[in-house]
Amino acid sequence: MIWHLVAAISAALAGAGIALVLRNLSRNWLPKWIIPVFAGLGMLGYTVHYEYTWFDTKQARLPEGSVVVSNEEGDMLWRPWTMVWPMPLVYTVLDSVNVQLEEADDKGRIARFTLYRFEKHHLMSTVKNAHYLALCSERVMFRLNEQGEAKYETMTKMDADAPLYRRLCI
Repeated sequence: MIWHLVAAISAALAGAGIALVLRNLSRNWLPKWIIPVFAGLGMLGYTVHYEYTWFDTKQARLPEGSVVVSNEEGDMLWRPWTMVWPMPLVYTVLDSVNVQLEEADDKGRIARFTLYRFEKHHLMSTVKNAHYLALCSERVMFRLNEQGEAKYETMTKMDADAPLYRRLCI
């Protein structure tokens, strides 16, 4: 987080420097107030750039075998540009290296796997993980409790064209 503060201050100084150069080139015809305005625009520009590249940066740093199976974009009232260009807020990753697949005669393919959910908050992200059991023939998945037993009230249907189903069951 300290590096984001350093980057924002650097962007503000760069914006103020550009305004000073423009002011000197115009022989002080431009008003003095453009210096703090350009500094603020530099900080805002850095913040917007960070928010929109957060997903790509985090995705590039995932370990080998991790597969992004879903992502969510959203808009926020206090960030009016997101009304036009929604920004990535959440994505879910399948740990495909540790997937346990089992072929059962009566139930078809059964998969045990872990999903990680990354949520973007202001200048940081939080990670939540959960273990699941998927019955491929019925296209459903259940969250597992600490003992490894399926919690049936958490049953979720999987679409046949969903990346998670395609990765686990096809």
